Amino acid sequence: MVALAPPRAASLRQSLAELAGGRIRASELVQRTLDKADDTQRRLNAFATIAREQAMAAAAASDRRYAEGTQRPLEGLPIGVKDLIDTQRIETRYGSPAFIGHIPSADACVVRTLVEQGAIVVGKTTTHEFAWGVTTASAAFGDTLHPQDPQRIPGGSSGGAAVAIADGVMAAGLGTDTGGSVRIPAALCGVTGFKPSYGALPTQGVFPLAASLDHPGLLGAGVDDIRVLADALGIGAGPGATEDLGDARVGVICAIGPVPATCEIASAFAVAADSLASAFHLEELDTADLFSDSFDAFARIVLAEGAFVHFARNDPDWIAAHYGAETVERLARAKSIRMEDYALAQQARRKVAAGLARLMARHRFIVLPTTPCAAPSIGEAELTIGAWTGSVRQALMAYTAPFNLAGCPAISIPLPRGAGALPAGLQIVARPGDDAALLRMANRMEQRLHPRIGRMH
Repeated sequence: MVALAPPRAASLRQSLAELAGGRIRASELVQRTLDKADDTQRRLNAFATIAREQAMAAAAASDRRYAEGTQRPLEGLPIGVKDLIDTQRIETRYGSPAFIGHIPSADACVVRTLVEQGAIVVGKTTTHEFAWGVTTASAAFGDTLHPQDPQRIPGGSSGGAAVAIADGVMAAGLGTDTGGSVRIPAALCGVTGFKPSYGALPTQGVFPLAASLDHPGLLGAGVDDIRVLADALGIGAGPGATEDLGDARVGVICAIGPVPATCEIASAFAVAADSLASAFHLEELDTADLFSDSFDAFARIVLAEGAFVHFARNDPDWIAAHYGAETVERLARAKSIRMEDYALAQQARRKVAAGLARLMARHRFIVLPTTPCAAPSIGEAELTIGAWTGSVRQALMAYTAPFNLAGCPAISIPLPRGAGALPAGLQIVARPGDDAALLRMANRMEQRLHPRIGRMH
């Protein structure tokens, strides 16, 4: 049985207002967050590390700044950071038993930027080992569980952050997205996940999966929580901040072959598209051939670039002794990848990017389902949707990976769903570099589909 979604934490702007107005102290807010993190961890295993000592020390410093009137833009806001991203003095295992006890000497660049503006890291959220998977399962550390149905996966590889936000621990956090690893768990858990344009955020201090596809990303309870962090990172505001996007042309993609959407996802997406059509210029797109090779190209690139990362760092015997079995098996398969395979995959990638560029010359935004299905069951290796049967990995990444190939910014917001239904996501995509406009459009679409959220912010 699917439980109702748990209550969410106060939005980042609400928390900032309460902190600035003296209605709550940073130490109280962080203590409350840590207590909730302990509860969520016990039930759902969403954290690799809960940084109680470090977070309370930072909260005390934020209290002093508020008392002195020297608070910074994010002063006292609790955030989670994916365990793939370095955090100074906080254990960072990259989801792997090979890195138990590893404590970085410096924050990743994206973490440092947020911390310098006053954000407080309350813990490291779980990830698939080295972000190489879509389930956030771990033989070494235990599986992370779906917040509404513990028999299902939360998605991955940023599953811990999505679960923690959905379960009300905090309003936002940092993740990474190589083929959908922010947007997939956001969709399956009913929160918001944003992948900026390729290169918009630095990857320094983030363990690489596939360097030409890796994107740091943001997760939040709602679009406005994403925008608060995006503004702090310098990608939220931009030219035309007051631009009226009501006249923007929006292309609609109902499915990406060969994976069809399930009936429930197709129906929920159609209802959402009808609602959006009354406020925006929507036009269904024909993409029959555009994405035919996209998943295979993506998979080959990740296999080749991922193997380069790991074999450049460690010898195969050490890897076999220290890594999880799933990663070891993938690296064994990677040995058969030839330079010709990688070159052909990059050629297919350029085809996808060029095709999307042609589409988006006429349509500033594209909307489509984030995933073709709701959360699969734990341990489910294959799915059958209509006449298609394939791996859970391909099913969940088929609708997200093309936009990593093209470097487009993309965001997943929750689709409206009935009480007790499993969450699903609506994905909005923009042209590379149009991140700020994408966030504004996502805000408008969220307000259209979820008016109550719009009023709360």
